[in-house]
Amino acid sequence: MRDTRESRLLLVLLIAIAFALITVDIRGGEDSPVDGARHAAAAVFGPVENGVAAAVDPIGNAVAAIRDSDERHDRVARLERENAALKAKLGSDDRNRSRATQLDKILKVAGEGQYGIKGAEVIAIGAAQGFSWTITIDVGANDGIKRDMTVLNGDGLVGRVTTVGPNTATVLLANDPDFTVGTRMESTDELGFASGQGDRPLRVELLNGKAKVKKGDRLVTFGSQADKPFVPGVPVGDVVRVDPSGGDLTRTLYVKPYVSFTRLDIVGVVVEAPARDPRDTVLPDKPKPTPTPTVTVTVTPSAGGVADGSQQEQQGQQDQQGNGQQEQLADQQLEQRQQQQQDQQQDLQQYQQQEQ
Repeated sequence: MRDTRESRLLLVLLIAIAFALITVDIRGGEDSPVDGARHAAAAVFGPVENGVAAAVDPIGNAVAAIRDSDERHDRVARLERENAALKAKLGSDDRNRSRATQLDKILKVAGEGQYGIKGAEVIAIGAAQGFSWTITIDVGANDGIKRDMTVLNGDGLVGRVTTVGPNTATVLLANDPDFTVGTRMESTDELGFASGQGDRPLRVELLNGKAKVKKGDRLVTFGSQADKPFVPGVPVGDVVRVDPSGGDLTRTLYVKPYVSFTRLDIVGVVVEAPARDPRDTVLPDKPKPTPTPTVTVTVTPSAGGVADGSQQEQQGQQDQQGNGQQEQLADQQLEQRQQQQQDQQQDLQQYQQQEQ
């Protein structure tokens, strides 16, 4: 349709008619004169509208679904990020608590042994198959770390420093086959040398082949000259097996170390040796034996038992009376015999007198 003068007049006329009908409809209220026309139009165009809506709704729903899908995806992604952040925070809290516990144990060992230590974190671990058992810690020469310093944690001996860099150091673990440390038995002071055997217990050769050792005995480090590479008194482990001596000059023991070499996180490097040997003071307290409960059974006599006891008591009294009567009868018989003997003696004397 072209934009002409007639078309514009027609458009204005239609708009005016529309406003007039709206005005009449509003003023008429429920009795509007166009109410009948409205119902007629609804009857005619209602089915058409329903049909068009049925055809168009799937498209509209699809568009809305796509729009809502994007919103849901963004919401899911946001929740996943929040969940990951929460898990990371919780994991960090657990890790911090674990590290705080480890550090407390190290400080306790250092205090009991009077060791001056430098705390460190394990940042790398060496291969355990066919290579040395080593770890790398995050302190080095710039922190005062030197070669052949003792390394420990809250459980006991970890190893010794072998290589030192400016900011890191390498530690040879006590379970390495090339590792050897002098040991001393608790209480008995028997000396020996412990060697690593990988993931097996430490092998200890006691210098005294006749030393008396039993399962559960404990060992500490003996210490080195000038306290390098080992300071004295660091807990090593418990005896788990003792080989028969067999008359050898040395005796072989197998010791389970206190330290778990596959779970190392926070360690301490001994940068200052104690003024004197702490001996056995750093060893943990021995577990107290669990007392064996004792059960005491008390038997209460029944009524029948009481009656039986009364009957037995009466029977005993009767037996005592019978015994008393027998004793009286025996006394009477003895008196009769004595009287008979006296009579016989008198008769004998009379007979002798008559013979004279």
